[in-house]
Amino acid sequence: MATILITGASDGLGRALAEDLAADGRHTLLLHGRDPDRLSDVAAATGAQAYRADLSSLAGVRRLAADVSAAHDRLDVLVNNAGVGFHATGTDRLTSQDGHELRLAVNYLAPVLLTRELLPLLRRSAPSRVVNVASVGQQPIDFGDPQLTRDYTEVAAYCRSKLALIGHGLDLAEELSGSGVTVNSLHPASYMPTAMSRASGMDVVDSLEQGVAATRRLVDAPELAGVTGRYFDGEQEARASAEAYDAEFRRRLADLTAELLRTDRAA
Repeated sequence: MATILITGASDGLGRALAEDLAADGRHTLLLHGRDPDRLSDVAAATGAQAYRADLSSLAGVRRLAADVSAAHDRLDVLVNNAGVGFHATGTDRLTSQDGHELRLAVNYLAPVLLTRELLPLLRRSAPSRVVNVASVGQQPIDFGDPQLTRDYTEVAAYCRSKLALIGHGLDLAEELSGSGVTVNSLHPASYMPTAMSRASGMDVVDSLEQGVAATRRLVDAPELAGVTGRYFDGEQEARASAEAYDAEFRRRLADLTAELLRTDRAA
């Protein structure tokens, strides 16, 4: 029996993954969400434990990690699935509670911080897995304007946050080499029939079942035990954008990340 935490589990891919795992009847599921009614509904349907948190707040991320760590003595899998999507023509730049561009905050800083805060639990539970739900839509951060204050579009913000998550995942996999904690990222499927995809205005391309199968494979497939530092497109290993493998890009990303994550310490 594995203890599995899924963020963004009250809707879409996260909920479908939770339901798929719950059908086995052999896992302890910890489900995160922001909307209390939807979260309560999926928790009741899956027999899971619910954790409500707003991941646009770094302090909220820390509280979520603290609550999980206090209640559980092991964590076998962390699925960083929660995220903010985009409207194809969206140009309204929103910020998080800490003043960061919203998609950078929720899609990147939140999973990075949550993983870091839960690492002691993941290490104690090794072999354990971190699964980052990224995207085939990827753009490098402009370190001259990392918060996208110029020429803002929601699509650009989303794609930059997802490439950053993949790059950080590669760094973390190297850091944790030999620990028994693996870190992998994936693009689960394209434009599944979810609220996030509908908001983008794009036509459905892949089924929700395809996305669940690809993500579930990283969660518990025996053949991926010990596999780390990889990016998958669906169920196939693939190459992310070149910047994810560039040492200088990742060094600058790490410096930026450390700087931004310090901003909630006074909160």
